Amino acid sequence: MDKIFAENPQKQFEFDAKVAGVFDDMVSRSIPYYKEVLGLCADFALMYLKPDSTLLDLGTSTGAMLIEIASKSEFPLNLYGIDNAESMLEIARNKLNAYEMRANLICGNILEVDFPKSDVVIANYTLQFIRPLQREKLVQKIYDCLNPKGIFIASEKVIVEHKELDFKMIAYYLANKKKQGYSDFEIAKKREALENVLVPYSEAENREMFLKAGFECVETLFRWVNFASFIAMKE
Repeated sequence: MDKIFAENPQKQFEFDAKVAGVFDDMVSRSIPYYKEVLGLCADFALMYLKPDSTLLDLGTSTGAMLIEIASKSEFPLNLYGIDNAESMLEIARNKLNAYEMRANLICGNILEVDFPKSDVVIANYTLQFIRPLQREKLVQKIYDCLNPKGIFIASEKVIVEHKELDFKMIAYYLANKKKQGYSDFEIAKKREALENVLVPYSEAENREMFLKAGFECVETLFRWVNFASFIAMKE
C-alpha cells in the first residue's frame, strides 16, 4: 500500500524503486477512474489495430496498459513499452510473464530513444512530466513515428484557465483523494514533492499542441474534473 508520503520526504518526486513498489496502488487511488480509463484506451486502440500492428506505450511504468491491450486483443500484436525507470520495467516484466504475455520493454529517456513505426501510440499521464520546452518536440516525435491513419491516445491531469473554477476543481480532487484513504499530511507532502515536476496544461493547450504537430483531428475521450483523455488522429 502506498505510504510514501506518510513520512516527510526531503526530495522532489521521482519514479524510483520505492515508488515502483507501490505504484499500482498509488495510481489506482490517486487518479480517478484509472482502471476505467485503461479499459477505454484499450478499446479505442484496438479499433485501429489489426494482426501484427505495432502499439507503443510511453511511460509504460508497471505495464498495466500493455496488459490491458494484450488481454483484450483477439490477434497478435507487436507491443512496445518505454520507461526510464528500470525498477518499473522489472515489475512490468514479472507481470507480463505471469500472464504469459510478450512485449518489448525498453529502458530509456523517451526524448532520446528511437520509436518504432507504430499504428497506435499511448501516453497515459506521461506528457505532464515532460518539461514544457520539450513537450512539443515529443508530441512531434510521436506524430512522426505514426503510420498513416495512426492514432495517439493521451491521458493527462489538466488545469482550468478560470482561476476560481480551477481552485474548486483541485479542492474537489483533493477531497476525493481523502476518500481513498490519504491523509491531509500525505496529500500536502505529495503536492509539495510534485511542484515543478508535474506541469499540467489546459484541455485547450493540449489540443492546440496536438494540432500543431500535424494531427488532423483531436477529441476528448474522457473527462473527470481535472483529468482528461484525448485521441488524436493522423491522416
